[in-house]
Amino acid sequence: MPRAVIFANGTLPDLQRAHALLDAHDVILSADGGYRHVRSLGLWPHTVIGDMDSLSKDEFAELSQKGVQINLHPPDKDQSDLELALRFAADSNFDPLLIVGGLGGRTDQVLANLGLLASPALASRQIRMDDGVEEILVCRERCVINGQIGDTVSLIPWGGVAGGIETENLKWPLKADYLTPEETRGLSNVMLAETASISVSFGMLLIAHRRQESTPVLRVKGGQK
Repeated sequence: MPRAVIFANGTLPDLQRAHALLDAHDVILSADGGYRHVRSLGLWPHTVIGDMDSLSKDEFAELSQKGVQINLHPPDKDQSDLELALRFAADSNFDPLLIVGGLGGRTDQVLANLGLLASPALASRQIRMDDGVEEILVCRERCVINGQIGDTVSLIPWGGVAGGIETENLKWPLKADYLTPEETRGLSNVMLAETASISVSFGMLLIAHRRQESTPVLRVKGGQK
């Protein structure tokens, strides 16, 4: 299946770097107001998912005129538009899944968006969040980060203690170590090569990779294991 790229209604700090994430074969989805990010890149989404409360009447009419598929949900719902978009992508058997524009804005929404990466329902899929400047993924077993020497990589235990952690090509290595949510020891590590790997025996790690301005954006197809 082709990759689904889901645009959320967060912020995009660098449109050019965000555009570099995309591939011609990607299926573009937008979670409600994420539609504006798609249009700012000169693209049209395949499907817009949500209650459409972030779109104006003119924008909604524009979608209909262009024949864009609209997956409409009622305003009184239990899920965010991004969660609905992820469910739509999973039900459509897309894999991998890339979320663009899931960061920035309200803190509660950012935290909720990050929590979606750890959803058990998506555990079998390759999923990550990226805006061209920073990429975030959940590591359940092993993951590989591609970047440049000097890039920042933070390891944040998610949902509890993460243990048996092994790292390669990070300045401050972890060897059969553990991290807890109550400490910040995993923050701001530094890449010593163009690839770094992290593995964990139990628990989950939220991996945040922040690129330097000189680091090229790679069209990574995969996510985590």
